Amino acid sequence: MIERIIAGWIFLFIGITSFAQETVIKGTVTTVDGLPAEWVQVWIKGTEKGATVSSDGTYEIHHAPSGTQIIVAFLEGLERQEQTIQIEEGKTTTVNFLLKETTKELQEVVVSSTRNYYRVSEVSPSLRLLTPILDVPQNIQVVSSKIVSDQQIVDMLEGVTRNVSGVTRAEHWDNYANIMMRGSQITAFRNGMNVQMPWGPLTEDMSMVERIEFVKGPAGFMMANGEPSGFYNVVTKKPTGKNRGEASLTLGSFDMYRATLDLDGVSSRNKKLTYRLNMMGQLKGSFRDYEYNNRASIVPVIRYQVSENTTLTAEYTYQYMQQSVIGSNYVFSMNGYGDLPRDFTTAEPNLAPTNYNDHSLFVTVNHKITDNWKLTGQLAYLYYSQIGSSMWPWGFLDSTGTMQRGISIWDALGMSKQGQFFVNGEVKTGFLKHRILAGLDMNHKDYYADWSQGYALNGTQSFNIYNPVYGTVPADSLFSFDRSKSLRERGVHYEQGSVGIYVQDELHFWEDRIRLTIAGRFTTAQTGDPYSGTTDDQRFTPRFGLSVTPIKNLSVYALYDQAFVPQGGFDYNGKAFDPITGDNKEAGIKRDWFGGRWNTTLSVYQITKNNVLTQDPEHINFSIQLGQTQTQGAELDITGRIIDGLDVTINYAYTDSKVTKDTDPTRVGVRVAGATKHIQNTWISYRIQNGILKGLGASVGYQFQGDRSSWYVFDGTEKSLPDYFRLDGSVHYTRNNLRLALNVNNILDDYLYSGAPYSNYYYWQAEAGRNLRLSMTYSF
Repeated sequence: MIERIIAGWIFLFIGITSFAQETVIKGTVTTVDGLPAEWVQVWIKGTEKGATVSSDGTYEIHHAPSGTQIIVAFLEGLERQEQTIQIEEGKTTTVNFLLKETTKELQEVVVSSTRNYYRVSEVSPSLRLLTPILDVPQNIQVVSSKIVSDQQIVDMLEGVTRNVSGVTRAEHWDNYANIMMRGSQITAFRNGMNVQMPWGPLTEDMSMVERIEFVKGPAGFMMANGEPSGFYNVVTKKPTGKNRGEASLTLGSFDMYRATLDLDGVSSRNKKLTYRLNMMGQLKGSFRDYEYNNRASIVPVIRYQVSENTTLTAEYTYQYMQQSVIGSNYVFSMNGYGDLPRDFTTAEPNLAPTNYNDHSLFVTVNHKITDNWKLTGQLAYLYYSQIGSSMWPWGFLDSTGTMQRGISIWDALGMSKQGQFFVNGEVKTGFLKHRILAGLDMNHKDYYADWSQGYALNGTQSFNIYNPVYGTVPADSLFSFDRSKSLRERGVHYEQGSVGIYVQDELHFWEDRIRLTIAGRFTTAQTGDPYSGTTDDQRFTPRFGLSVTPIKNLSVYALYDQAFVPQGGFDYNGKAFDPITGDNKEAGIKRDWFGGRWNTTLSVYQITKNNVLTQDPEHINFSIQLGQTQTQGAELDITGRIIDGLDVTINYAYTDSKVTKDTDPTRVGVRVAGATKHIQNTWISYRIQNGILKGLGASVGYQFQGDRSSWYVFDGTEKSLPDYFRLDGSVHYTRNNLRLALNVNNILDDYLYSGAPYSNYYYWQAEAGRNLRLSMTYSF
C-alpha cells in the first residue's frame, strides 16, 4: 500500500505539465571591470522582497508585484543605485546593474562590512530546500563563517554550539564531535551527506567550513533514518568565480601555532573552470601535561561549467591528526566531581600517540532542466583510519585514591559510500502553485575497531590520584600491541546501510501567504554487528507542515514529522534491540526585522521516542532499552545586525526530557541523561563605523547551562552536574584587508567541566582556564 501511494505521488508530479507563470525580476550586477558583484543587495523599493547577488553575479526576486516599481541595488559602503521599471504580471523582467566600483574596491567593502552579518536567510543547496528559512515550517538555525571567525573557533569541538539554542557538546576524544540537542545526540552531516559513524570520521576543521546548519526535529527531506531531535550539516567552502584569497596566522595559549590559507579563483580564460583551495597546519598543546593535538588538512575543490545548464563539482578532503593517548583528558575520583585540579592527567610522557588519516571525496552534478526545475546528483566516499590506544582506569584499589591505570589498543577503520539524486522545482495547477522535491538516497557504512588488547600500565604498580608521580613507566615495560593481522581480521565489524525515497509537495495559496507541506519518506535500513547479527527494518514516515505569513516578514508555522532509527546490539540478557521510533510536534513564529538584517525565531515542540537505549546501571558495559522518553521545550533565537556595527547572537532554550514509560516503574519521571534544562547564550560584537577609530571593535559573550544532568547515565540523584557559566571576549581591528583579533576565553578562570558517574566512581572532562588567542588575517 505504501509503495503504491509513493508511486502515485511520483506519477502525479511527473504528469503535471503546466508550469507556473510567476512574476520574476532577475538580472546581473557587475563592477566596472566586468566581474560579478557578490553580496550586493537588490530589492523592490517600498517592499520587503529582495535578493542577494550570488557568486556568479546573478540574482532573482520571485513573486514580484506588477506595475511601476523602483529596483534598488545597494551594499553598505557603496553608492546606491535605483532603476524605475514596468513589471507585467506573470512575466520575467530583466534588470541589470553596473557598479562604479572595481572588484577590488567591492571586496574591501565586503571584508569590512557585509561579511559582518551573522544573519543567514537561505539554507545551502545541500539541504535541498528552495524555500527561504523564514517560510520553512521548521526551526533551522545557521552558524555563519563570520561568527566562527569572530569567536576564533578552530573545530566542531569548540564553541560552535553556543550560537544555537538548546545545543551542547558532550564529552569528546579530540577526534569527533558528540553534540546534544532536544534530549539526544544529533546526527552529523557534511554537504548534505550523513557522515555519522560509531566513532568518527574526524571532525571538520573550521578552515574548510563555510557554515554549519542546525536542523531541529525530524527532517525527512534529508534523512533516511535518524534521531528525531535533528542533525547538523557542515557546509564546506566552494569556488565563487572570483580571484581572491585569505591567509591567517594564530598564536595561542598552551603552545598553539596555527596557519591557514584560502585561495579562490578562476583557472581558465573562458571562466568555466574555477577552484577553491584551503590548507591548514596546527600545533596545539594543552593545559594538561603530556597532551597535544597536531593537525593538518588540505581541501581542493574544482568546479567546471560543462554547459550553460550543467556544472560539475569535485571536492577532496584530507585531514591528518596526531594526538596524545586517547583518554588523557579525563579526570577520575571516588569522591565526586571537581575533586582534583583541572590539569590532572593519568597520562605518561612516553606513551605512543594516536594517528588519524581522514580522506573524503564528493562529486556533485547540478543540471538546470528548465527555468523552474533543477536536478542534483551527488556521490561521496569517506575513508577514515585510526591507529592508537586509549586509557581508562581498571578500577580503584581503595578509598584513598589508589588507581590501577589501564591502556588498550584502539585501531579503527571507517568506510562510507553514499549517493543521492533529487529534483526540485515549481509547477502550477489552477490557482495552486506546487514547489516539489523528490529524491532517492542510499548509503552503506562499514566500521572496524579493535579494543581487544590491553594491559595494566606499569604492571602491578599503583597510581594515587592525590599524589601522582609521573615518569616512572619504563619504555621497555610498554606493551607492544599485536598488529600482525589486518584490522578487518582482528577488529569488530559494525555495518549500516539504508535506502530511502522521498516526495514532498509544498502547496502555495493566497499569493504565497499560506504554504502547506505534504510529504513522505519510505526507508529500508540495515544494521549489523558480530554480537547481535543483522537487523533489517523498513518504515514509512509522513511529514505535514503549515506556514502562514499574516503580515510581511512574519511567519507562523506548525509541523508534524516522524523518524525511526534501527539499532544493533543486545542487552545483558541477550535480547536484540528494537528500532527507535519517534515523532515531533512543533510550532513557532519567525520574524525578520528591518529588511532581514536580524531575525527572531520562537518555537515550542514535543518529541516522543520509543525503544530508547541507555546505559545499564546494573551492568556497566551493557545498555538497556527504555519504554519511552518524551522531550518538550521552548527555544528562542535572535541573530543578526541590530544596528550598523552591532552584531548579536542571543538564544535561550528550556528542555524538559524525561522517561515516560519503562519496565522499571521507579525510572518513570527520571530525566534523560545529557539533557540540560536551561541553556542561555549571548555573543555581542560591535565595531566603530566612522572616525579615526573606524574598524576598532570589541566582542563579549557568555554561556550558561542550568540544571544539568550527567550526560552518560543519570538516575535522578545528586549525581547531576553543577550549573555552568563561561565568559569570553575579544578586541579586534579591521583596516582595509587586514584584521587583527585577540580573544580571551574563560575570562573568569572558572573550573568548568562535564561528566558522569561510572561504576563506583565519577569521571569528568575539565576545560582550560583563562586562555588567549591572537590572530592576524589578510585578505587579497
